[in-house]
Amino acid sequence: MDDQDRPDHPDRRRLLGGLLSTGAATALAGCASGGPLAPLPTGNKSVMGLKAPALQEVRVGLIGVGQRGAELAQTLCRIEGARITAIADIDAQALDKTLSVINQARAPRPEVITGSSGAWERLIGRGDVDAVIIATPWELHTPMAVAAMKSGKHVFIETPAALTINEGWLLVDTAEATQRHCMMLESCCYGREEMMLLNMIRQGLFGELVHAEGAYFHDLRQQLKDLARGPGSWRTLRYAQHNGNLYPTHGLGPVAQYFNIQRGDRFDYLNSQSSNARGLAAYASRELPPGHPHARLPYITGDVNTSVIKCASGRTILLQHDTSTPRPYSRLNTVVGTNGVFSGFPDRIAIETMDGRKLMTATGKDASREWDTDMKSWFDRFDHPLWKQLGAQAQQGGAGGMDFVMMWRVIYNLRQGLPMDQDVYDAAAWSAVLPLSCESVADRGNAKDFPDFTRGRWKTARPLGVMA
Repeated sequence: MDDQDRPDHPDRRRLLGGLLSTGAATALAGCASGGPLAPLPTGNKSVMGLKAPALQEVRVGLIGVGQRGAELAQTLCRIEGARITAIADIDAQALDKTLSVINQARAPRPEVITGSSGAWERLIGRGDVDAVIIATPWELHTPMAVAAMKSGKHVFIETPAALTINEGWLLVDTAEATQRHCMMLESCCYGREEMMLLNMIRQGLFGELVHAEGAYFHDLRQQLKDLARGPGSWRTLRYAQHNGNLYPTHGLGPVAQYFNIQRGDRFDYLNSQSSNARGLAAYASRELPPGHPHARLPYITGDVNTSVIKCASGRTILLQHDTSTPRPYSRLNTVVGTNGVFSGFPDRIAIETMDGRKLMTATGKDASREWDTDMKSWFDRFDHPLWKQLGAQAQQGGAGGMDFVMMWRVIYNLRQGLPMDQDVYDAAAWSAVLPLSCESVADRGNAKDFPDFTRGRWKTARPLGVMA
């Protein structure tokens, strides 16, 4: 998510408005799923497990260098084999900040593309760009990604990748037609705790998984004060447009990987309910000055949205969203299996048996009946191989190190000609929660089916390993 790029900025509107002339745009923002499912385009080949030709050096173009784009630029400058060759934006301040970051890293200066509505289109047409990172406002992710893939580039999109079901299909169809990588940059899949948990699961520690829980609990009410700049200058408007889970993938992405979604299992349908919308209006009334535009908005997004996803295997996923009330940050990160449970924020674990013996507490109680909150021994044994290798470097970067591990993995896979850990089918399915949850809430919580973006190939796809 790029929290600084502003869709309401007049110059940015001119720049981004140029995408409409490419023919790549579908319905932009909205919650409707967008009509019937598309049939398989003639001759398209799956990109599941796609191995593109290895790149000795990965030349990266960045579209959108606000807060998130600048963070990714800083991370890329620390990764061997990656070079930023071009950046595109119409915000001079954002460009200067990113150039300063690149200069401080003593990396080569990239070409700066700006000044017109076609700036980003010139970037994707360059011969010295292999991969494009898109860190723009949400409604521009799919149109820009489609155009970049059609220009022969691998694409890496900030979350969410798509806002409608039709946009999800457009990403899938274009990736298949062009045989290019299209990955959503869901960095939470690369957190140390999430990757340790993935390692535990793949080693069978929890037995058979039956249920998981994910969330995005993040008090963002202060963003209502943003007007000229900042995330609230554009994100706030969405609370007056949609009622559902507006930001599902931080909590859902890791769970989908734990469950091997699209690789032996898939999301089948969801039911969703939202609470009353009270938090933002109360905050606006108390904190915003008279006449502030955000004080008058008709907020409709329920303060707490709760969705339950049923998987084809019978497993269930509880997924929640709350950015409107005063509560501590959490993504829940909970898994339940026949041999135990793990829950995050804070990390805690309860296991019944391990190494062929029943576990007991120091006081002689069944270990599965009490939380173990001392995670040191668990990290000593199950810490993910990538975190053992990269942890010291990763901790120097943003988001607790997950950004570095994610981008290191992306560059490594491109240089080795390996498949991505997340593919276009993941991007489409994880993002589909937004429109489907809105539809379910509007329909009294009735079930809404997930499209099978793999067109049946999930049944025979190779499971995701430990990403090592």
